[in-house]
Amino acid sequence: MELSQQKIEGLIDQLDSHGVPQIRRIYQARNRITEQGNKLGIFSGSFNPMTISHVEMIHAAQSRFELDEVLLVLAKANVDKEVFGLPLTKRLITLSYYAKKQGNFSVAVSSHGRYIEKIEALKSVFPSKTEFYFIVGYDTFVRIFDCKYYTDIYAELDQLFSQCRLIVANRGNHDAKAICDFLSFPNRQVYADKIDLIGLSDFHADVSSTDIRSRLESGQSISDLVPAEIKQLVIDYYQKAINRSHHM
Repeated sequence: MELSQQKIEGLIDQLDSHGVPQIRRIYQARNRITEQGNKLGIFSGSFNPMTISHVEMIHAAQSRFELDEVLLVLAKANVDKEVFGLPLTKRLITLSYYAKKQGNFSVAVSSHGRYIEKIEALKSVFPSKTEFYFIVGYDTFVRIFDCKYYTDIYAELDQLFSQCRLIVANRGNHDAKAICDFLSFPNRQVYADKIDLIGLSDFHADVSSTDIRSRLESGQSISDLVPAEIKQLVIDYYQKAINRSHHM
């Protein structure tokens, strides 16, 4: 299934960030989950743009946990930051272009940003007993435990971890020890058995979408930082966005 830009914009408009959490599929994998009890890897990010670090995190998670499908998710409402850079539609098209080159990658947009709300939305569109594995980097992992995103943090964390696992990757200077140290506090340690670590090389741990956007702004190469399948699309989209901003 592949949607036009107009249809994608229509699906985004249908999502109510203040209503019941919902998710809309933008691209469905050829080898998608259709039966109960399969494993779904969920990578929810801003993908502004998708980087080789995202890909490495996914490959590491797939290799270790034998995920049946990987879902790349963008949120209409992001709890951490305003939408910036390319519009959601362009990012979803870029992700879909990448997913088409894979066997079991899908793309979706969610109405809500919090993971507990994404779980609620995912349960409505995937078969019962689907096992949910969220793939996250260190920064996102830490934010999941930030009380400012919750009304009753531990009740909601209990609910979240009763329905999913976290696969956490080192990012920047935050290595496996930093992750373990963060989990060493008693009120977090209770969830440690639902959290698994994957390791990125120092090079991949340091690659960020921010750095890629800076390179694009200054006309530098991004060939070693984004997946080859979407390199030219990323360059074209961002160059148009940069040109528009310079003429405003």
